Amino acid sequence: MNLSLTLMLQLTILLPLLATAAIAVTGSKPNLREAVTISISLVVLYCVINLYQALQAGASIEVSWWELMPGLEISFVVEPLGMLFALIASFLWIITTIYAIGYMRGHNEDNQTRFYICFALAISAVMALAFSANLFTLFVFYEVLTLSTYPLVTHAGSDKAKQGGRVYLGILLSTSIAFFLLAIILTWIVGGSLEFKAGGVFDANVSPTIAGAILVLFIFGIGKAAIMPFHRWLPAAMVAPTPVSALLHAVAVVKAGVFTVLKVCIFIFGLDLLPKLPTTDFLLYLAAFSVLMASVVAMQQDNLKARLAYSTVSQLGYITIGALLANSSGVIGSSMHIASHAFGKITLFFCAGAILVAAHKSKISEMRGLGYTMPITMAAFFIASLSIIGVPPTGGTWSKWFLLMGTMETGHWVIMATLMLSSLLNIAYLLPIPYHAFFPGKGFTPPAGGIKEAPLPSLIALTITTLGCLIMFIHPQPFYELAKAILTVSGVSHGQ
Repeated sequence: MNLSLTLMLQLTILLPLLATAAIAVTGSKPNLREAVTISISLVVLYCVINLYQALQAGASIEVSWWELMPGLEISFVVEPLGMLFALIASFLWIITTIYAIGYMRGHNEDNQTRFYICFALAISAVMALAFSANLFTLFVFYEVLTLSTYPLVTHAGSDKAKQGGRVYLGILLSTSIAFFLLAIILTWIVGGSLEFKAGGVFDANVSPTIAGAILVLFIFGIGKAAIMPFHRWLPAAMVAPTPVSALLHAVAVVKAGVFTVLKVCIFIFGLDLLPKLPTTDFLLYLAAFSVLMASVVAMQQDNLKARLAYSTVSQLGYITIGALLANSSGVIGSSMHIASHAFGKITLFFCAGAILVAAHKSKISEMRGLGYTMPITMAAFFIASLSIIGVPPTGGTWSKWFLLMGTMETGHWVIMATLMLSSLLNIAYLLPIPYHAFFPGKGFTPPAGGIKEAPLPSLIALTITTLGCLIMFIHPQPFYELAKAILTVSGVSHGQ
């Protein structure tokens, strides 16, 4: 094994952790503190890209840190699904940091050093989670991610922020302890292993009823995937500053949830066993219900961040559906949707924060004519909305196409209709915002003062992520190839 590659694997996890000390030391000098954050994030991305290239070349990269007892160890491995997640998280960490510099300063936020420290801790947990070699490792860092993001949710320190934090922590910890941990224990007892394996850990003689019950515990226990009725933490967390919302929705928390769902479905149950379980269809329809109902609720929200929060609940349901379809198109669609949704939704939240900082508006009903003063921001909002809807020329087109193909291949026509209806609802709750910003209607008088965009760092960040939405349509191959590689590792060929 290449020693430098194993070192890079460990650095992707440890560098953000070490960054917390450097950020704390430089906290009194904001420019130096933020330079440290960006520098370390660049090194982490460099390591991840090198690991990606090594994986593409066929290298086997794994490392073990600590064995609690036989079968329970903290260990990491580089494989395609984890690599896809790590690439997205490491790249968007840099962009979110750039955005946060403009937002946190422009909004005169308190406790900025604590913000960057907790952000780095969260990214360290994400990297460890992405490269987890077994369920035990994944669970440990899943919980670390929950705890490290709690201070970010309660950042404002207000009663409303504390209440949102209690809901956030309460739902995520209770689902983990009551369902996720129990599912892991039962998997160890019934399957005999917590290692992620091609074809899953259960043998051919496993009781479908028992395995089906364990699957329900997993889906309910992975609260970060926000399947109803365990979704309330996500809208509650919208009291946090916008860079935190971007972290929650695109870079770390919710992506950790749906990544875990995919990991469990593919490498704990296996794509052969999953369709045979009596609870799979029930969970598919529950995910479809989440997709539809969250879209309906989103339409009723006048607060922009609240509308985007319920939109996220809906879009996460797409990824869970793809995983539960248990076919090649579903897996490819879910994997690519992790990427396309990340770029689309982070752009929308960046735009929401830019509007708050520059125009001091948070309600959609107050945003008519905003395109006159913030044309770049509202154009970015429009392009990102197209990606969430899933239409050309944006990256969301491909992921939704494969998800629809997955429903057709399995004959789940109701699920297919739900996904199509949800996309129509996406149009209804997203596109009127940029439309009315640029075409406010009769009687509107353009405000004096001309263009007033967000601070330059925030503007640069949302421009980069908007370009990402477009580039993923023109050049989706990196994520598509990783998605196909996931199938190869799982023992399933594309088209099966």
